[in-house]
Amino acid sequence: MTETNTNHLSWDEWDELHNPPPAVTDFDRVVERAVSRRGFLGGILAMGSAAAAMGTLGNLMSSTSAQAQEAASRFAFKPIPIATDNTVHVPEGYSWKPLAKWGQPLFSNVPDIDPMKGVSVENSDKVFGENTDGMELFVIGDAQVIAVNHEYVNNETNLPHAPEGMPQSLDDVKILQNMQGVTVMEVAEGANGWEIVVDSPFNRRIHHNTPMKLSGPAAGSDLVKTAADPAGVDCLGTFNNCGAGKTPWGTYLTCEENFNGYFGTTTADFQMPDDYKRYGIVAETRYGYEKFDERFDVAKNPNEPRRAGYVVEIDPSDASSTPIKRTALGRIKHENAAVVIARDGRVVVYMGDDERGEFLYKYVSNSIYVPGGDTSKLLDEGTLYVAKFSDEGTGEWLALTPETTGMKPDEIAVFTRQAASKVGATTMDRPEWVATNPVAIEAYCALTNNSNRAVLKDGKMRTNAGGDVLELNAANPRAGNEYGQIVRWYPENDDHADGKFKWDLFVMAGNPAVHKDAYAGSSNINEGNMFNSPDGMMFDSTGLLWIQTDGEDTNEGDFAGQGNNQMLAGDPVTGRIERFLTAPKGAEVTGQTWSADKRTHFVGIQHPSAPFPDGEGKLPRSTIVAIKKDDNSMIG
Repeated sequence: MTETNTNHLSWDEWDELHNPPPAVTDFDRVVERAVSRRGFLGGILAMGSAAAAMGTLGNLMSSTSAQAQEAASRFAFKPIPIATDNTVHVPEGYSWKPLAKWGQPLFSNVPDIDPMKGVSVENSDKVFGENTDGMELFVIGDAQVIAVNHEYVNNETNLPHAPEGMPQSLDDVKILQNMQGVTVMEVAEGANGWEIVVDSPFNRRIHHNTPMKLSGPAAGSDLVKTAADPAGVDCLGTFNNCGAGKTPWGTYLTCEENFNGYFGTTTADFQMPDDYKRYGIVAETRYGYEKFDERFDVAKNPNEPRRAGYVVEIDPSDASSTPIKRTALGRIKHENAAVVIARDGRVVVYMGDDERGEFLYKYVSNSIYVPGGDTSKLLDEGTLYVAKFSDEGTGEWLALTPETTGMKPDEIAVFTRQAASKVGATTMDRPEWVATNPVAIEAYCALTNNSNRAVLKDGKMRTNAGGDVLELNAANPRAGNEYGQIVRWYPENDDHADGKFKWDLFVMAGNPAVHKDAYAGSSNINEGNMFNSPDGMMFDSTGLLWIQTDGEDTNEGDFAGQGNNQMLAGDPVTGRIERFLTAPKGAEVTGQTWSADKRTHFVGIQHPSAPFPDGEGKLPRSTIVAIKKDDNSMIG
């Protein structure tokens, strides 16, 4: 057998390669295991009908034929087919143009990336970072400013001189550290379309060495103190920045996801603390920081990983401001942070923990948000909750408090996964982005996939890293789930702060060209709009849900006919879903925002494997593209 190099695989892909799930269960067994005897499955799977998809919007819209036609007209584009090539495609009447590319200068006298040499250590914190992800646009005076995440780096292309891309010096490490984190940049539309405003006073790179503050229950705790920071309040850097969020008071929330991949050790006999296993911290990392920067050597600094895994608040209006890690929102592998105001004015933040079998969370502030008032404690003082879904279509938010968990407040903030396991939260199929509807009291979470769901290993059902069994449940009803689904919930009393909710499945992704059972997807999936692995999600101002995918683009086997990753629009009222954009081969579509006038839709294209967007012979570059209608009318 020929040995295959697997260094390019993600951790999830590597795990699936080495622990392949058995053949999926048949549809009847899914029904039997996942649903109550009262036949709830019929309700959650009838996604294509207005009756199943209406939700709280049913209070706003009736089912007359005129309104049905109005709903259909909300899709102001002709859906496009799949693509398998190396560029972006959008519908007829729309055009796209690159706005910002990996390695592009934010300041004058800084060169563009050299494909042969990469970026120098001196300039690596002055250019647009790699692997763009979540983003938000802010209007600051007359300026439009985008804050955007850079999730990770490809070592080989950033360190072309280094064997297999592994750092050979501290300077090499700093290049990798600087090319990740967050970019804050002013953008403007001119004769050549949208461009970065070079040398804008708002332009800033935030990376793995940027000074930050810890706030909330973990600040000052012995769990986060280090020799360099004996007070436990000052830390450096933000890591693996995935999804994002935006507060009503104009700050940016960047979310730390797979932070565990940066911390390791060269000490062979070091005994890893017990809590490391739950977050996946191991001795050898893909970046090699620990060999040259002792802050990342857990044998020397065992508390350092506990200072990562948080939601970080950034003020985009002040390039000299210090980012703040809001530990009250928990330490998990954060996807994004969806902020909404409850009926009484309290701040609610929904968050997913992106790992197979982890949980969906909600934070509710103690105090109310007052426009123009003091917001400094709104994300520090409140209660963190975790979701429990019932098979009857109801659910509740379980409070994570000393009384419910037997843990101290700082322990809950640092060991949030363990706290959620203690109260019996529902294991989910990789909870990714959460989106709240601006025209209805409802929220959605993309459950991207879970190859471990209801799968046996050594005769036992698989578990998450905390030992919670990944059995089937109505919100996660498919074994060996390769396609993913989007769950939707309706807070009781139309109040996001309420402790109870009702829920359904907005869509179950699948492949009706290959399967005729539950793996074909829900009834709003067909061969013309099918997709797998929903990931990024955001509502536009009209209430359309924009769904981005990060899944298999082999276009073979279970994924035959699904093409490259894509972005689709979904109507919460009718359940209709249509394809709007296709990405280059190998790319994930992730992160989106709109210009202030809603005439431009900014979309992130991450890790293309093809030479994009500059064409043949050039580097593949993660890129933000600006999409416009050719008639310059509103797009979101």
